[in-house]
Amino acid sequence: MRRGVIVAIVGAMLAVTAVGVAVGAGRWTQVRAGNLLLEISGGVTPEALPKEEFAPLEIHASGRLSTTDGTHPPALKEAILDTDKDVIVSVKGLPVCRSGQLRARDTEAAEAVCGKTILGRGSATVEVAFPEQKPFEASGPLILFNGGERNGAVTMLAYTYVSVPAPTAVVATAKLTRIDKGPYGLHPVINVPVIAGGAGSVVKANITMGRIYTYKGQRHSAFAGRCRDGRIQARGTFRYRDGTSLSGGVVRTCTVRG
Repeated sequence: MRRGVIVAIVGAMLAVTAVGVAVGAGRWTQVRAGNLLLEISGGVTPEALPKEEFAPLEIHASGRLSTTDGTHPPALKEAILDTDKDVIVSVKGLPVCRSGQLRARDTEAAEAVCGKTILGRGSATVEVAFPEQKPFEASGPLILFNGGERNGAVTMLAYTYVSVPAPTAVVATAKLTRIDKGPYGLHPVINVPVIAGGAGSVVKANITMGRIYTYKGQRHSAFAGRCRDGRIQARGTFRYRDGTSLSGGVVRTCTVRG
C-alpha cells in the first residue's frame, strides 16, 4: 500500500472511533446519500457507567462503506465530528512517543521504543480501482501511540510498517480537541489525502482503544465515560471527493451503574 492509503486508513479509523462511542454494540447505524451507504457500529465496555464520576472505558468501533449498485465508492475527503461530553479522552501522565522515534523502524522496533505509549490497535481495508482494471482490496494493521496532550488537545500517532514497495514506516498525526457545544464535548476533524492517485477508497475499518495506567500513584484511564442523562450521542458529516456528503447522528441509551 502507498503512503496515501495508510494515512487515509488512519483518518477513517479515527472517524469510526469518534462516532463509535455512541453506537450500541452489535447494531449498525446506516446513513445513505444516493447510492452511497455508510454503516457504523460499536460500543463501550463496560456498558453500565456511573452517573456523576467518570469511569474507565474500552471503545470498540467498526465502519464500512459500500454502494447499492456495487460500483467503486468515492474516496473520503473529510470527517467533521462531535461526540458526547460525557465521554472524555485524556493522556495526562502517560509516556509520550514522538514521531521521530517511529520513523525508519519496523513494527517490532517501534513497539520496543514506544510500547508504553500504545492507546489502541486495529485494521482497515482500502478498495483500489485503477482504470480498466478489476478493483482489488488491500488491508493493513495499525497501532495508535500517545503523542501527548497540550492545552486540552490530544495528539495521536498512527503507525504502520508496509511495503511501498520497499518496507517503510509510515506515521500520521491527528488531534482531538475539547468543545462546549450543547451535549457535545469532543471534536475530532480528520482530513484525508488522495489515495492511490484518487483510485482508492477506505471501505472497512475497525478499532479497539483503551489504556489504563498509573500516574502519581493513582489509576488513570485514557478513555472514560459516565451516564448522566441515560444516553450517549454523536453526530458527524463525511465529505467525499465526488461532492457527496453524508450527515447523521446516533443516540444510544446507557445504564447507570448502581
